[in-house]
Amino acid sequence: MQIELELLAPAKNKSIGIAAINCGADAVYIAGPRFGAREAAGNSISDIAELVEYAHKFGAKVYMVVNTILYEEELEEARETIIQAQKAGCDAIIVQDLAVLQMDLPPIELYASTQTNIRTPQQAQFLESLGFSRLTLARELSLQQIAAIKEV
Repeated sequence: MQIELELLAPAKNKSIGIAAINCGADAVYIAGPRFGAREAAGNSISDIAELVEYAHKFGAKVYMVVNTILYEEELEEARETIIQAQKAGCDAIIVQDLAVLQMDLPPIELYASTQTNIRTPQQAQFLESLGFSRLTLARELSLQQIAAIKEV
């Protein structure tokens, strides 16, 4: 498991994402039109595409979140949203619901969201084995717990 340090900033919208990049963020995460855990934080794919274009000029990355539990009737819309994000140039999708792993998606990195609640080395190994290229650990972990996860 590789540990990578990155200054990642939340972006409620395109303007905040641009401001974060201007202040030195290596990457920003932003909700798409739906499926973001932050209330009223939906952004159009065209705004995300503009943010991606700006970010990439400065070597920064943009990750779109799909960090809600998806209902059966939302799966196709979520898949289409991820496809649009990939076409818009997003560098990765931050995911909570493992149903995304069963979707027919274009090549795009999938990161496990903090909402997946990774607290143990076993959970980290499991999610890594499913194909997640980055894991966001639970926020409440101690340095000792993080070190134990890093060891595997």
